[in-house]
Amino acid sequence: MATIFDNIIELPNKEVKDQTDSLIGFEAKFDRIYNNLKLLLDQGSLSEWSKKHHKIELPIIQQLKEKYPLIILSGDAGTGKTISATAIADRMTRELKKEGFFLKLSTRVRGEGLHGEMGKLVNDAFSQLKEQAGKRRLAFLLIDEADAIATTRSTSQMHQEEKAAVNTLIQKIDEIRELNGRAILFMSTNRVHFIDEAILRRAAIILEFKRPTKDECKELYEKCLNGIDFTDKELTELAELSIGNNEVIGYSFSDIRLKVLPEALAKAYPDRALTFEIIKQTIKEVSPSPEIK
Repeated sequence: MATIFDNIIELPNKEVKDQTDSLIGFEAKFDRIYNNLKLLLDQGSLSEWSKKHHKIELPIIQQLKEKYPLIILSGDAGTGKTISATAIADRMTRELKKEGFFLKLSTRVRGEGLHGEMGKLVNDAFSQLKEQAGKRRLAFLLIDEADAIATTRSTSQMHQEEKAAVNTLIQKIDEIRELNGRAILFMSTNRVHFIDEAILRRAAIILEFKRPTKDECKELYEKCLNGIDFTDKELTELAELSIGNNEVIGYSFSDIRLKVLPEALAKAYPDRALTFEIIKQTIKEVSPSPEIK
């Protein structure tokens, strides 16, 4: 399994929960996904509810089994897609009072020259997903950079092996419906327009991740700099400097966390305090990561 997955996380997980607490805008994203999938995830309780209130199991409950447990997370690099997938899975297990496993498919095995192995890779990954999905246990599979595997078959330059891998992937997505919500597939991509149309049609939700708004930037600076006595006006100014305009693109979440603030910290350490002016100057000097199209 080490060659197939980057990591396997048991859920619920305290470290993931702590990371979730630092995410900006997470609650709205989780609510949308959870509200869409909770009926699929907990069909036993749904059947009990129907019999209690309507004396029968309503036909719509059976029809829910036709829903695909597929969530596509679309957006630019650094906007939090991967960590959000993990956080959503962790929260789902907590809300439903179940245990679970989160499997992240390794990107290392999709290098040049491995097209002929793609089908086997997809088969192996979904076999593990099914194995981990027990009666009281949920299993989540994340295919990061999904456009590398799920590329549209209409591309004329596509190899037969690649088309076969996409066909296999579609078949496996169809098959996991048989697990009645015990297995959930996440796909994240910077290029949703490259994903095969048949896969896009199967998605229960396509959730778009964008670069942070002014309010989100302000909240991020406030959380990251908690303990330094910045005024509301100063935090607002940092946020305004961090968002894009008609001429330039704004920072991603990871740009602020991993570029701007570490560089500002390096300027201050070890002889000076980290000040508003240092961060402001750093924002003017550090370029945002380019947008992936």
